[in-house]
Amino acid sequence: MRELPRPSESQSTLFQHETRIADWRPKLTKRKGITKHKLLTERIIADIDADILPPHARMPTHRELARQLGVSVQTVSLSYQEAERRGYLRGEVGRGTFVRSRVTEKADRFMLDRDPGATVDLSIIRAIYTEAHEDASRTVMRRLAQSDNSAFMRPCRPIAGLERHRAAAQLWLKGLGVEAATDRILITNGAAHGLFLAVAAIVQPGETVLTERLTDHGIIGLANVLGFTLRGLSTDSEGILPEAFEEACAAGGVTALVLIPSLGNPTSHVMGAERRRVIAAIARRYGIYVVEDEVYKPLLETPLPSFTDLLPDLGFFVTSFTKSVLTGLRVGYLVVPPQYSIRVASIMRVTSWSATNLPAEIASLWIEDGTALNLVDLQRREVRARQALVSETLGEHIAGTHSLSLCAWLKVPPRWTEEGLVRMLAQKNIAVTPSDPFMAGAGGAGGIRICLGGRLSHATLGRSLRTISETFDQLPPVFDTSSIA
Repeated sequence: MRELPRPSESQSTLFQHETRIADWRPKLTKRKGITKHKLLTERIIADIDADILPPHARMPTHRELARQLGVSVQTVSLSYQEAERRGYLRGEVGRGTFVRSRVTEKADRFMLDRDPGATVDLSIIRAIYTEAHEDASRTVMRRLAQSDNSAFMRPCRPIAGLERHRAAAQLWLKGLGVEAATDRILITNGAAHGLFLAVAAIVQPGETVLTERLTDHGIIGLANVLGFTLRGLSTDSEGILPEAFEEACAAGGVTALVLIPSLGNPTSHVMGAERRRVIAAIARRYGIYVVEDEVYKPLLETPLPSFTDLLPDLGFFVTSFTKSVLTGLRVGYLVVPPQYSIRVASIMRVTSWSATNLPAEIASLWIEDGTALNLVDLQRREVRARQALVSETLGEHIAGTHSLSLCAWLKVPPRWTEEGLVRMLAQKNIAVTPSDPFMAGAGGAGGIRICLGGRLSHATLGRSLRTISETFDQLPPVFDTSSIA
């Protein structure tokens, strides 16, 4: 896998749109009973929502804005702090305050959540779906229809999941290199649910969480929801650089590290065993929690250590079936340190009560009879075939991928912009995703992600990849024709 491209200083400045807000002068209309800092906070949020302050823009310094508005520096500081707490701004020590990308909205804009008709949807990661998946689903449904379902349809406790389901989870986790007693395992409604529970248990509003500079938009969205500060770290072909992690920890104020060690989204990096041990040693030294999102790990064939085993008192492990077995099988497993079992279960109780037993029953049956492993093997074979098409068609444009990854990260050709490519490909009925939803920090990434899952035939995928290649080889238009009525 190639090393990820790093943006130049000029690229980073351009991406932050600093020139676009040079003349920004917020108007504060006095309202009885409303403090100045609350008025300013409302104005900042309104201007961000209206794209007057674009994502990643550098805000004026506290002193500059205070002078422009004729208010105290403390008023500006309180306003920035409140906007940051609510997920609209992000402060970086030594660099300034930046507009945070509103990832929930950005992801909605770039990733299709419905059947797009003639459009080939390469915008969202899904497990590959074949007739074998259809047959397996029908078989298990018939089996459930003919059995006594009271064992899993009637109970609403324990909150962490039925004992039988947790025993099946323990077996599945062992295959992923995780040794955990059942009282440390919680059944969740997918990996996103597990990630929320883990982070909510250990991070308070205003605290700092580290992650990859390019990471899954789920953790970026959680920062907005839970009110913590998310900082992206530099990476290479194995993920987070140890020296970047060490430096951030040494600076202080870090609570947790959330990362995707296996087939990371969107760059497809895989963190090797030695890198995992080094990262774990740093986390242990500084007392940093590590939450590993391992939704793709079942696809790997090489055994790799887990952080929950390397850090028994600090490590959380999250996985699910949605990316390796079946997209609609929204069942996940969360492994927590022993001292967090009660706390995480209590958070689950007030947010969802417990996971849904029916999908958990299907997952348990498939673990027990070998169907889950068979579908993972099928997934691997089909992913390899699709990645071979990507390599053959787009090889020179690939910035990051892996033979078992459900996506590929592509470099933006010279003279093109990410947004320009996304629009042009959309005109050709191909949906892809630019870097913005994955950015945990300021600066541009200069890439787009294509996804290879779903029910795509090789012929359709091949045609789409050739269209992407041909578009990349073209010079961009001199103006954006999509904006002309």
